[in-house]
Amino acid sequence: MKLLKVSRILLFTFLTLLFSNCNEDEILSNSTAELVTIGDKDYRPDFHFTPQSNWMNDPNGMVYYAGEYHLFYQHNPDASVWGPMHWGHAISTDLVNWQEMPIALYPDDLGNIFSGSIVVDSNNTSGFKTGSESPLVAIFTHQNPANNNQTQSLAFSNDKGRSWTKYENNPVLVNNSIVDFRDPKVSWHEETQKWIMVIAAGDEIMFYSSPNLKNWEYKHSFGKNVGAHGGVWECPDLFKIQDENGQEKWALLVSINPGGPNGGSGTQYFLGDFDGEIFTTTQESTLWLDYGTDNYAGVTWSNEPNNRNLFLGWMSNWVYAQNVPTKGYRSAMTFPRTLNWKNINDENIIVSELPTELVYAVGRKVIEKTDASGFTLIDDETLGEGKFYLETTLDFSAINEAKIEWGNKSSSVVINYNKVTGELLLDRSESGYKFNNLNGNILKCPYVLPDSNQLKISMLVDKSSMEIFLNDGERVLTALVFPLAPFKNLEISASKEIQFIKKIKINQLKK
Repeated sequence: MKLLKVSRILLFTFLTLLFSNCNEDEILSNSTAELVTIGDKDYRPDFHFTPQSNWMNDPNGMVYYAGEYHLFYQHNPDASVWGPMHWGHAISTDLVNWQEMPIALYPDDLGNIFSGSIVVDSNNTSGFKTGSESPLVAIFTHQNPANNNQTQSLAFSNDKGRSWTKYENNPVLVNNSIVDFRDPKVSWHEETQKWIMVIAAGDEIMFYSSPNLKNWEYKHSFGKNVGAHGGVWECPDLFKIQDENGQEKWALLVSINPGGPNGGSGTQYFLGDFDGEIFTTTQESTLWLDYGTDNYAGVTWSNEPNNRNLFLGWMSNWVYAQNVPTKGYRSAMTFPRTLNWKNINDENIIVSELPTELVYAVGRKVIEKTDASGFTLIDDETLGEGKFYLETTLDFSAINEAKIEWGNKSSSVVINYNKVTGELLLDRSESGYKFNNLNGNILKCPYVLPDSNQLKISMLVDKSSMEIFLNDGERVLTALVFPLAPFKNLEISASKEIQFIKKIKINQLKK
């Protein structure tokens, strides 16, 4: 039914009007009264990017240039809830330590600044170059708040992204027949020697090409009768992707809200071919980049110096994003991930792995053991700080079920894998903050063990978030967790008293 596909902006407008009638303390007291017992300093991640203050959502304009990773993002500088969108800006040289910069793009007469991308125009196809630096060109959505008309516009920088000038002839792309027409992701297509734009249009993706970033020609639409259609499609990304043998495919990421695998927001993907105009796929099933509830609107960096598909997502969910128990700021980004593809059981999937830059966050080793029938850590201060990196390999040859429980005497998070059902459950229902009872707060992830019967679990914990990678990223779950008191205990146990832990290692995280 078309009534189900209500524009996200209508929901945002309602929420903005609703929240404008109450202050921030009231928002927190209405939804999380007893939860703000620890405080922002214990919830704010240390090595995931967060804004210094106020609201943040989708990552935008991620580009590498002159030794710096640039992250732009949807930002409301005046409140900790969604509002008139600006582009915030941060810079990093190592993907761990971020320097927040002045706001890059402000709303203007054409409207608010919605999501988009940035490219390095090294050949000056746009004609925006004025000095010795290659121009950085931003392609973004202007949203008219009066009628929600969405058009695509340009801005450029000739000083390594420090200042931005909007193109005098904006907008450069208009489509008045589509209500949700936004989030352009642009890249250079070497074979056709043209810029390619993928843009979300309702519940489809539209493809355009241009020789100069200013004049765009429609080429193709993709998405009808393919993939998940439980909500509006957003924030597409298109890029080449390789397997371990260097074989290439094309990947198309599409975020969807609602309709994610565990409720609310989620990101699906398609693997196929692209000839510069048309994207095709033989994929029949819906594939999800992350089975957690808190990885949305993610895209990859352009101009990445190591030719990696380096990905970053918004670590929240539209079901509860405006109500989480943080006060001075709202939202964080995921830790970056590298994306490649792999064939498993005759199915091509994307695998997500932590990048080598993780070394800048990982500190001293807390513990390392091999060949054990169980593991318990009680009242550990490292765990209590809420930031650690756990790696363990579990052998299911002689057991059907095992679990990891992280918590304290009264509350916890439980990760349970069942070999018979082929499913991993992440249960945060007793973790503290109640996430609007989203699917009971029990997140489900289907996963069939390989012939080895071994399951490697890597878990990156940073105060209010958990990022869980199964067998080197064949499945990923990202989830927010807001404990009422520090979680200092960790236990790994199985359905039988038998040696099943091949190894376990826990490292502190530095910051």
